Amino acid sequence: MNPSPHRSIFDRGAWYVVVQAVLIGLILFGPQGSSLVSEGPLKTILQSCGIAIGLLACLVMVIAVINLGKNLTPLPCPKDDAELVQTGLYRFVRHPIYFGVLLAALAWLFVFPGIYVLAYVIGLFFLFDFKARREEIWLVERFPAYRDYQGRVNKLIPCIY
Repeated sequence: MNPSPHRSIFDRGAWYVVVQAVLIGLILFGPQGSSLVSEGPLKTILQSCGIAIGLLACLVMVIAVINLGKNLTPLPCPKDDAELVQTGLYRFVRHPIYFGVLLAALAWLFVFPGIYVLAYVIGLFFLFDFKARREEIWLVERFPAYRDYQGRVNKLIPCIY
């Protein structure tokens, strides 16, 4: 892939980032809908688990950002001077930042178990799956070794998917 300083940010995938921001905004601030869990011990357990998962999600995101280093960009199109990272959390999942955001969304769902929140979280998962698919097309173009990496490491959820 040749450097492309004249490509607009939308040619480099900014629409994905816009939709991602809307979904995250809905998860955090949108209507929650009717509760999936009634008041009681189960709700308290879910909320406690949600807090723990949320802390883990923050840790995953911070470590993944550190692992990615100067390659970090919100756009799915890699930077022109990007290098392929396969170390740190990237040994376990190809998109650990997306994984961390999904964990955070799941944590929010556990703390605020509304039907709409569930729908937003599912939507975010599908968006990240779609965004990662497009991102990986660009990564394969830039780094031929990425194909082998795809065969060895799961995309969004370590050991699962």
